[in-house]
Amino acid sequence: MNRQLEQAIEEWLTENMDLSFSRSGGPGGQNVNKVNTKVTARVDVRAMDFLDERQVVMILLKLNNRINEEGILQIQVSDTRSQIKNREIALARLTALIEGSLHVAKKRRQTRPSRAAREKRLDNKRKISEKKSMRRNVDY
Repeated sequence: MNRQLEQAIEEWLTENMDLSFSRSGGPGGQNVNKVNTKVTARVDVRAMDFLDERQVVMILLKLNNRINEEGILQIQVSDTRSQIKNREIALARLTALIEGSLHVAKKRRQTRPSRAAREKRLDNKRKISEKKSMRRNVDY
């Protein structure tokens, strides 16, 4: 995607992303029990006013397994022991998810096998045929 769209997504997310914090699981001892480092980021996909309707539909279709019934895209990050770093990671992941869902894959152009590929395939078929014919009963 182009850099302008990425910047627009990031700016919109920093302003409109709903963040909540909770205690992270896993090892970490006293720090895990005291500090709310896990970040849950929520974004209403339909409220992205800088995207046109077609782009919003693309996001909803491609990320439908991550979006709930209300159209909210939600991710949780508890990678580090720092809330600030987890917040940055959540922003980067949301940006990458949205940007990736807007990418349109090019259609594959159908090509014919090259002469060398055809010859290799036929040679391989011939060798396999010979191998199998050697396994058959020999007529004495």
